[in-house]
Amino acid sequence: MNRLNTAKRSQIVAALVEGNSIRATVRMTGAAKNTVTKLLVDLGAACAEFADNALRDIPAGHIQCDEIWSFVGCKQRNVPEDRKGEFGIGDVWTWTAIDSDTKLVVSWLVGQRDLANAEAFMRDVASRVVGRPQISTDSLAAYRWAVGSAFGGEVDYATLNKVYGSATGGAGRYSPPVCIGCTKKKVLGSPDMQETSTSYVERQNLTMRMSMRRFTRLTNGFSKKVENLAAAVALHFVNYNFCRPHGSLNGRTPAQAAGIMAERMTVADIVRLLDRMEAA
Repeated sequence: MNRLNTAKRSQIVAALVEGNSIRATVRMTGAAKNTVTKLLVDLGAACAEFADNALRDIPAGHIQCDEIWSFVGCKQRNVPEDRKGEFGIGDVWTWTAIDSDTKLVVSWLVGQRDLANAEAFMRDVASRVVGRPQISTDSLAAYRWAVGSAFGGEVDYATLNKVYGSATGGAGRYSPPVCIGCTKKKVLGSPDMQETSTSYVERQNLTMRMSMRRFTRLTNGFSKKVENLAAAVALHFVNYNFCRPHGSLNGRTPAQAAGIMAERMTVADIVRLLDRMEAA
């Protein structure tokens, strides 16, 4: 069986993490479409395993949580009647938690936007941090129960609810609505209301849309399988946390800023995660 060498795999991965679609990556690298897709899925599994082990014992900070929409296979309104209610087709949400101090994405979950997934997500966040964090979320009701259930009394938690005005008119059709106000509410513990914000996690949503073609609005590069979406998300966050330097962190990666890793990883290092998993 022909096997891509590390240099060729790195070329493909570098194209993917910079926001190129599968087909664009095929054109840029000359690799077959099935080869690129298989590499993404296999490497996504290796990245998920690596992140699960590496993102542990993270010092508690100011953690912001949010969920971002995407779709798999087709838009929700086009889901066939016999598949409605089935996870993996139509609307799919990615839950993310970011430490605003280090920009480290502590946890993520690809699933549905419901209480069960909110609880699973917040339990994962709680298992990865040490100390007493301050949590900020929007006013999604599922967070209130999930945060309290996951952290018990060892958390300071507040919500921020933004009020948006509707965008009307021709040019405004594709523009986001304008925020015209917000309200903050203490939920658990003693949160610092000045630090209650969702700005960093919302900015991470933009980074996801720019770095993964399948999250782009009005795209035809959407995920055809939920497994492919999960793999792309895992690859993105390993690259984001461990490889991509941030200007606000003086050129360090979030993993370096959080003290998880001393050196910055490269795309070739990510590829070697798959090499090690295949050799195991």
